[in-house]
Amino acid sequence: MAEEESGQMSFLEHLEVLRWHLIRAALAILVFAAIAFVAKGILFDIILFGPKQPDFFTYRIFCTISREISNTEFFCLTEMPFKILNTRMAGQFSTHIWVALIAGFILAFPYVLYEFWRFIAPGLKPQERNYSRWVLFFGGILFLVGVLFGYYLIVPLSLQFLGSYTISEEVNNLIDLNSYLSTVSTVTLATGIIFELPVVIYFLARTGLVTADFLRKYRRHSIVLILVLSAVITPPDVASQILVSFPILILYEISIRIAARIEKKNRKAELLLQKNK
Repeated sequence: MAEEESGQMSFLEHLEVLRWHLIRAALAILVFAAIAFVAKGILFDIILFGPKQPDFFTYRIFCTISREISNTEFFCLTEMPFKILNTRMAGQFSTHIWVALIAGFILAFPYVLYEFWRFIAPGLKPQERNYSRWVLFFGGILFLVGVLFGYYLIVPLSLQFLGSYTISEEVNNLIDLNSYLSTVSTVTLATGIIFELPVVIYFLARTGLVTADFLRKYRRHSIVLILVLSAVITPPDVASQILVSFPILILYEISIRIAARIEKKNRKAELLLQKNK
């Protein structure tokens, strides 16, 4: 009932409502994190260490493409040229905890979005509330697509490049457990969040903080920022950076169209309101 009357709430009452939404979202993350913690065989052996295996789905696809196009096995991977080791007493246990928390956030992300929508929904008009439900749905889909994009494309390419890169035959690659898992989880989570760009622009355009003209005006600046961001979230190989930058640029252009459509609807609503007066 309090949420339905949120328009008459004081600032502190809004904060109290927000606090409970954040608590529920955090509890959902912890529940999924606990499930991920218990299912460590699936989480680590199958999911996180999957891209380390030569028979991983992406490597097999690249190998098939290489054989079809050039009749060679240039992109075929027979063995990942590095081993993973742990050098700290509590390294595996602490790593197990924070990886489970990241997995919990990824699994609970649709519900986190839902809690965010529940907080802002009372302040929306009925028609806006219907539109925002679709935005919520596509937000979850975009996040899932981003996570899969990072996991099946960016992570394997990064591991193959960095794992096989050597400065001398005298040096063997023994990758620290935390370094390996940080690369896999960071890239996967970051691409999932970045794919939420159209959703962020939707809400910013709804509030009038961002316009289509603004996005067009600073398109060149945004391209530079996207390239820098891609370099930050991906390992230092050009192929991964380009692969991340390309879909973000497409999402940026989609965001411009979204902002322009919202502005058009707002103008129509204002004209209709003026006529009714």
